[in-house]
Amino acid sequence: MELRALQYFVTVSEELHFGRAAERLHIVQSAVSQQIVRLERELGVQLLERTSRSVRLTAVGERVLVAARETLAAAARVRVVAGEEAAPLRIGMASCVTARFDRALARLRDGDRPAVPHLVDLPVTARLDAVRDGHLDLALVRGAVTEPGLRVMPSWSEPLHAVLSTDHPAAARPSLSLLDLDPTKLRLPSRDTDPPLHDAMLAALPVAPSRPPAGDLVNVLFEVSQDPGSWTLMPAEQLAAPLYGRMTHVPLDPPVTVVGHVVTSPATPKTCAASYVAAFSD
Repeated sequence: MELRALQYFVTVSEELHFGRAAERLHIVQSAVSQQIVRLERELGVQLLERTSRSVRLTAVGERVLVAARETLAAAARVRVVAGEEAAPLRIGMASCVTARFDRALARLRDGDRPAVPHLVDLPVTARLDAVRDGHLDLALVRGAVTEPGLRVMPSWSEPLHAVLSTDHPAAARPSLSLLDLDPTKLRLPSRDTDPPLHDAMLAALPVAPSRPPAGDLVNVLFEVSQDPGSWTLMPAEQLAAPLYGRMTHVPLDPPVTVVGHVVTSPATPKTCAASYVAAFSD
């Protein structure tokens, strides 16, 4: 049994389409079909049910898929131990790279399963779609993710800070309670810019904002900088760089935190997924 045949089978199982699988593998479709037929003949079972319109796994195929993924992961580990170049690891995240992420990337490069991280800047929804489609190995998301077809694992927690104009009456205070801030002056970006973080912020508020969220974060920060009474919320690690304009940020007391998650495909070996979570953990 060749590893190549297992790789072809896994790719077809993920795409459920021989043409798309061939495109991913950069070979002709007939070669994929021949390898699958040869693998089925060797195992003495039918792995895929094919019609003119669809491809789906048989019950035996579902079981073989799990074992095939484990075998390919083990083979990759053998190559790493033998000194081959570490595999690329495609990570979807926001453009802001914090000290935490710098530490995490070093852990991934130097860990038991060395990887070469490649950072891909994508909006949250596109990040999740890319993980689901196999174009990313993992995504980093602040807030809860409930979409099907993904493995979502909590990894770190991060405080939220109030972001204010430097002319705001509370701008010089060492800390603030959410109850100290006027809820009618809260400005939040539109939910579609980052649904998980948006929902986490709303859940933390003692009073729902009276003004509907609108625009992206740049628009919100501009509004806050122009209105001495306005304010917004941001994760502390996104505030590591100085804010532009006449703005400052103040910690909340009592603290309000948001949980960061590592999101992978369910097909990712559990040992690999655990190493990603550990790399970004507190």
